[in-house]
Amino acid sequence: MALDYFDKIWHNGEFIPWESATIHVGSHVLSYASCVFEGIRCYETPQGPAIFRLKDHTDRLLNSCRVYRMEPQYTHQQLQDAMIDLVRVNQAAACYIRPVVFRGYGGLGVNPLDNPIETFLFCWKWGQYMGHGSLAEGVDACVSSWRRMAPDTLPAMAKAAANYMNSQLIKVEAVVNGYTEGIALDTTGNVSEASGANLFVVRDGKLLTPPLASAVLPGITRHTIMTLAEEMGYSVSEQLIPREMLYISDEVFFTGTAAELTPIRSIDRIPVGSGKPGPIARRLQQRFLDTVHGRVEDAHGWLTHCTQPVAATR
Repeated sequence: MALDYFDKIWHNGEFIPWESATIHVGSHVLSYASCVFEGIRCYETPQGPAIFRLKDHTDRLLNSCRVYRMEPQYTHQQLQDAMIDLVRVNQAAACYIRPVVFRGYGGLGVNPLDNPIETFLFCWKWGQYMGHGSLAEGVDACVSSWRRMAPDTLPAMAKAAANYMNSQLIKVEAVVNGYTEGIALDTTGNVSEASGANLFVVRDGKLLTPPLASAVLPGITRHTIMTLAEEMGYSVSEQLIPREMLYISDEVFFTGTAAELTPIRSIDRIPVGSGKPGPIARRLQQRFLDTVHGRVEDAHGWLTHCTQPVAATR
C-alpha cells in the first residue's frame, strides 16, 4: 500500500519536496543502522490540528540521540517549532509525524563519529495501525519465539532503528502465522512488549504493565494511559508479568502512538476474558480518544495547537 504522504519535508532547517528527500547509499545509517527516531500523532480537534505530547516526544528523541552520541545541532525548542511548522506548511488536519536523526555520508567504518548528523521531519496520513476495526474489535496476538534485547546489548530505552530489526522478526513471525501482532518476552522469560507497542494486563480491576527493566521502551501513550487510569480511580502497577498471566487475565491491550489503545481478544488462540474488548479497555480508550481529539479539557497541557500562521522565514 502506497504511503499517503504530505509533500513538504523539513531537512536540516529547510523545507524540501518529498521526492527530494534522498540520501547517499554510502550513508552510515544504511550500513550500520545509526539512526534514532520518533512517532508523533497530530490529531484533528475542534480548535484545529493539535500535536499530542510534543514536548515529551522531543525529550525522548533527544535522549535517544544522547545515548548514541549523535545529538543534532537543533535545540529542543527549534525541533518543536519545526514540527509545528511541518503541520502548518502541509495544511494537515491530522497526520503522523516522523522525526529522524541519523549519521549521513562520510566514513564507512564502524566508528561513526566523523559522519555528519542529518535531521529530517516528515509526515503522512495514518489510520488504525493494526488494521481497520482494530480499535473497536480488538486483535489476535501470539507470544513470539524472539526475545527482547538484553539490557547490556542494545539500550531499549532509546528509540533506535537498530532495535526495530528485532521488532521486524517479532512482527513478521506473527503475521505469517496468522496473527496481527507478537508479544515478546525479555531475557528472563517475563513479558516485555510488542513489536511496536507497550502492553497492559487487567486482573481483578487492576492494571499491570511491565517495568522499563523488562526491555520496555518508555512509551508516551503508556504513560498517558497510566495517568488517565489513575485519574479514573484504577490501581496501576509496574511489575514483572510472567507469560502465563497473559492467558488468565481479564483483559489485555496494547498502547502506543501508532497503536493508540488496541484491545487484544486472544493470545496464542486462547481468548482473553470473554474474547472481546473488555470494559476497562473500552473506558480508557474512550477517555484517551476524547483527550487527544480535544473533546475534553486538556488538563495536562498535552495538546500543542498548530493554528497560527507559518513563520515568514520558513
